[in-house]
Amino acid sequence: MIRYKFVMGKYRDKALVFQHFSNVGIGWIIMAVFLVTGFTNALAQQSDSYENFGAHFGEKLQLPSYIIPNGPYQPNWNSLDKHDESPKWFRDAKFGIYFHWGVYSVPAFDSEWYPRNMYNKKGKVYKHHVATYGSPLKFGYPDFVPMFKAEHFDADAWAKLFKQAGARFAGPVAEHHDGFSMWDSDWTPWNAMDKGPHQDIVGELEKAIRKQGMRFITTFHHSKNNLWKKDGKWTGHYTFVNEYFPSLLKDPERAIMYGDMPRKTFLQMWRGKLEEVVNKYHPDIMWFDYRLGFIPDSVKTKYLAYYFNKADQWGKDVVVTSKHKQFPDAVGVEDFEKGRTNKLTKNAWLTDDTISKGSWCYTQDLEIKSTTEVLHTLIDIVSKNGQLLLNISPKADGTIPENQKDVLRGMGNWLDPNGEAIYGTRPWKIFGEGPTRLKKGGAFVKSIQYNAKDIRFTTKGDTLYAIDLAWPGQEMVIHSLAASRGLESRGVGKVTYLATGKKLNSHMESDGLHIEMPEKQDEKFAYAVRIEFR
Repeated sequence: MIRYKFVMGKYRDKALVFQHFSNVGIGWIIMAVFLVTGFTNALAQQSDSYENFGAHFGEKLQLPSYIIPNGPYQPNWNSLDKHDESPKWFRDAKFGIYFHWGVYSVPAFDSEWYPRNMYNKKGKVYKHHVATYGSPLKFGYPDFVPMFKAEHFDADAWAKLFKQAGARFAGPVAEHHDGFSMWDSDWTPWNAMDKGPHQDIVGELEKAIRKQGMRFITTFHHSKNNLWKKDGKWTGHYTFVNEYFPSLLKDPERAIMYGDMPRKTFLQMWRGKLEEVVNKYHPDIMWFDYRLGFIPDSVKTKYLAYYFNKADQWGKDVVVTSKHKQFPDAVGVEDFEKGRTNKLTKNAWLTDDTISKGSWCYTQDLEIKSTTEVLHTLIDIVSKNGQLLLNISPKADGTIPENQKDVLRGMGNWLDPNGEAIYGTRPWKIFGEGPTRLKKGGAFVKSIQYNAKDIRFTTKGDTLYAIDLAWPGQEMVIHSLAASRGLESRGVGKVTYLATGKKLNSHMESDGLHIEMPEKQDEKFAYAVRIEFR
């Protein structure tokens, strides 16, 4: 029996009253009148959406009615274009943290796509699953849910770590492709309050993260969940269930997790979940994975008008992101997965990258990047008008591995004295100088190693910051400030080494500005100077 809390909560008390009258015969008449009247009135209040939800599951369900609130935004692109897609706070923040953590963390094998690939009889994940847990017919992905206990999860400790790392916004993967909601949801029985950890993970994190003075982000990957035919071909995260194990779809509750429902029903659920999170947690950023292009504009624009008008009521400037420009540039920020641009851009953008060299979620053999690699990525991104959303990979029990903590602490140790060259900055006339550059921008770029000739620039007011990505030795030479380059006509005044706050001697030569560095290398990763002009 599928349980929807909204139905239970809305009608429970009155139903008990009518149960009493059923003993005298007229109760059934009163009950019928009430149900017809109640549902009719509720449906009349719904502007556009949810009245048919649940018919696939054999029940007449009444779910939250999310009517687009009054405000400056209407559900069309011309109206939504008025939204400031990259408000000042977002451009100032530069660095955020999120995490792939959920039921898929339990098997800790291969990747966060385990729930899909465990049903592919031709793949290694299926072989591992059968050898470890048995056939998916006897132990399917939903059977991992009770094993996801999060028994050591501490939202406050996580938030403090993110703050220590230098993040200015943070939050969870609210729902991945697997169909498990990490919040207390009325839209699905597959949620973290009703199953698994029996905690409102999103709610606990929202409170803890805001307590640390950070903005709150929720990310959504559920556009891929629906099992449906597009152009005559099955698509969705669980297509291998349909191909090899179709009998698993007969269970109506499990069918919800597998996304096995009519397209219209799924689109109602897709939008309903988002607006539920908007109402409960007031996110500052709502981030979207690929397959957003499969969601019709008519559905996306209603969600966006809902969110933007709610934010207007809250007095908040909010951000939405998408990959492959699946929101117009004037509405959302473009995100590059494991990538970035290879040039300075006019519009602000976002990179989502992970702390590991493999899976986005925790696996037993997960190899972690060095602090140097992660920090250099951040610096290069910021110099080109971007911001970094860094993923970490907690274990299923709610602990964050020490090697990941070490990287985060290393980031914070550098950002503590050098953060003024990152936070609140804007790009200079060029993003940097030096031989090491990306040949091609976009998603999934290869990792590169920088040397002492690679310098990245940022600005704040009249101040220029130069960040050398390797130790330059006795002297840092900034060729871009040579008079012959024509980039800067002002004379150089004071130069300060940010790590220590000490003034550095400098002089101009024909090939650029020469800065005398401290005798000893007293920090790691990157070396930032503040340049003030006369």
